[in-house]
Amino acid sequence: MPAPSDAKDNTPLWAGDLFGETHLAPAPPAPPAKWRQLMPGVAISAIVSAAGAWFSDHYGMPIILMGLILGLAMQFVSADPRTSPGLEFVGRTCLRWGIVLLGFQVTLSEIGALGLVPFVALLVVMTAAIVAALLGARMAGQGLAIGILAGGATAICGASAALALYGVVGRERVSQAQFTLTLVVVSIASALAMTIYPELARVAHFDARQAGFLTGAAIHDVAQSIGGGYAVSNAAGAAATVVKLTRVALLGPLVALAAVVIQRFDARGDDVSPWKALALPPFILAFLALVVGHSLVAVPALISANALLLSKGLLLLAVTATAMRTRTDLILQLGWNSVLPVLAATATSFLVAFGFALWVIQ
Repeated sequence: MPAPSDAKDNTPLWAGDLFGETHLAPAPPAPPAKWRQLMPGVAISAIVSAAGAWFSDHYGMPIILMGLILGLAMQFVSADPRTSPGLEFVGRTCLRWGIVLLGFQVTLSEIGALGLVPFVALLVVMTAAIVAALLGARMAGQGLAIGILAGGATAICGASAALALYGVVGRERVSQAQFTLTLVVVSIASALAMTIYPELARVAHFDARQAGFLTGAAIHDVAQSIGGGYAVSNAAGAAATVVKLTRVALLGPLVALAAVVIQRFDARGDDVSPWKALALPPFILAFLALVVGHSLVAVPALISANALLLSKGLLLLAVTATAMRTRTDLILQLGWNSVLPVLAATATSFLVAFGFALWVIQ
């Protein structure tokens, strides 16, 4: 009788029955290919994201906020284990590539064009937002990690920065429900700011540079920050673009700083040297490499525009998948104090930016 073959290679097995006769035993089914495992989660993320984009386009709602809301509404799909690999893939891989492609939007020359005084003022605004978030987290009885997450999201570029920082902070320090709630509150605050801040700039009789600094320094999301500037005037929109992209360029240094602070001061952090903690995630290094490369080599406007569009699409997929993997009942259990860090950072960044625009930016 021939020897049984290894079942792992999916070849038939010869087996004997109780009477010494032989028969051809069926081989176990082969595991599905990896792409087939990903397809259910990826497909549902794409469908829900497309619906969010449609609602955003037709009703003027921020696209990230619509992705979050629809993702939370579709949270029940994550109960099906077939969607888990795809949702995990979208939430991690699409996020990283979306952040990397943001590097096509920033050049070092644009940062230099901001000027020393506005740049220092911008650093003060960002620092004040982070400190306010940390104090808000402390007042709410929350951990250091939540303050860093809320402050970084407010200081840099909203949901994109929050997603990048979450990879450093870790799920063991900030729950999925708390993270999703932070994304929702940051998106809502950014949408309200895009509506209110341009009107306040008009009431204060700000010129284009002052209005551009206010909207570029104090509104979280990139598109809404720049859109708020253009709501005042074309010149204010151009100024807001430079200010906002400068904030985006500081994403890498902030992630590195957050990693060091988490490792040194968080009780749950591992015993890691500061130099090792400074090691940035590969996707942040790729983002910085694109910033430098884009600064040295002129990129055609068509490539830059398509890269921005693709980045927005990937980040939309990531936040939608994140929302679908979040239990809404856990969000409801968090309480009002869970939004305090974001609210404190938002209010502080506005007040400090408004003060600089009023008395310093001329």
